[in-house]
Amino acid sequence: MHKILLKIAQVGIRSEKPPGTDDALRVRATQLNGEVLRVLGRALAIRHVDAGSCNGCELEIHALNNPYYNLEGLGIKFVASPRHADMLLVTGPVSRHMEIALKRTYAATPDPKLVVAAGECACTGGIFGESYASCGRIANVIPVDVTVPGCPPSPTAILQGILTAVSARRK
Repeated sequence: MHKILLKIAQVGIRSEKPPGTDDALRVRATQLNGEVLRVLGRALAIRHVDAGSCNGCELEIHALNNPYYNLEGLGIKFVASPRHADMLLVTGPVSRHMEIALKRTYAATPDPKLVVAAGECACTGGIFGESYASCGRIANVIPVDVTVPGCPPSPTAILQGILTAVSARRK
């Protein structure tokens, strides 16, 4: 223990430099906020559904709520009920146990509704594919408007997918 403390005293504390500001993200955020308000006239309400994922995508979705991405400041919020949602953000392959729940959530979401499949498993079924326990990709169960590939996709990619879905709704 003594050797370790001596080494710490000699070397000091070393860590990474903090990330710099990302001007491209700031421009994208302003664009997203304007697009959401132009299309909806209010905040975009998203209902997240985990259809059977490993939670890797959920960690990236949670990162969207931190101060760096500031999703609430962009006019986007997560809601607890599909009846209040404009968009479903679905992650993971659809397990057989979640198939009916996902269909009911889709049915409970008022029209016009958007569906974004986030993550490789949601887009293609990933390593799970279709089996006795898995229905595979989200599009096998409900219609999907936008897919965001990646394992897991970055928060920026998820934001891009949300913007793409909102932009498609306007057309």
